[in-house]
Amino acid sequence: MAWIDELLGRTLVLVAHPGDECIAFGALLQRMGEPVVVFATNGAPQDPCFWKSYGSHEAYAELRRKEAYASMQAAGVKDVIFLSDMPGGEQLVEEELFRHLRTAFDLLAGAARRRMVHAILTLAYEGGHPDHDSCSFLAAQLAQSFNIPAWEAPLYHRLSGGSGVLQEFIGDSSEAVDVRPTEAEKVIKRGMRRAYSSQSNFLTRFDVGKEHVRPHPAYDFTKPPHEGKSNYEVWEWSMSVQDVCGAFAEFLRAGGERRGSSPAD
Repeated sequence: MAWIDELLGRTLVLVAHPGDECIAFGALLQRMGEPVVVFATNGAPQDPCFWKSYGSHEAYAELRRKEAYASMQAAGVKDVIFLSDMPGGEQLVEEELFRHLRTAFDLLAGAARRRMVHAILTLAYEGGHPDHDSCSFLAAQLAQSFNIPAWEAPLYHRLSGGSGVLQEFIGDSSEAVDVRPTEAEKVIKRGMRRAYSSQSNFLTRFDVGKEHVRPHPAYDFTKPPHEGKSNYEVWEWSMSVQDVCGAFAEFLRAGGERRGSSPAD
């Protein structure tokens, strides 16, 4: 199948936070020849409720970074990038990615150009987390700019009635591919998950034997991904789905991606 050729070479794997990669496509990641895993944020929200037990925001961010590298080592991934560690990326903290799309895009474009990536794999636009939705948006702009294929995987979203759904696409999934992790790949995925000790209560909700990917649809990012509330609105976070869509629309009005680029430039 064509998707094997597209995703198993030098693929830029764009996720929002440490831990996203192991539950969304940990088995597929093991099959890639030259994956470049990019964490778009530092994985540490500004809200003290997330980090106060670790002493400081900086200490929690450093723990999340160490967990990510341990997870990547378990998966055999050698090329790992934190956009928040790059010059100018200090503002890319968890829950704030939609506010800094231009910075994130420029850093991503530079990484893709230097690595000469052949495809992008990211998270679905599903209203689960504003950073996940922002990664979906950024991947679409990057794929268009560099003329390379983009694929996506689901994590979680809310139905219109409010109930939660894990690891299933919204809408038509006829193009989705079931990756079917082997038993050996599941063992490694569990090892990746164990590396995230700070997130264990959350990550264990996801099925290590379940992975779906599909070609990234042509989303209208100026509109919410579905009817009803986003997951982060249900959680009563400070941002609304309209805020996030508004940030996407503003990026596009301002010129969006810089066209005419390619990974080889």
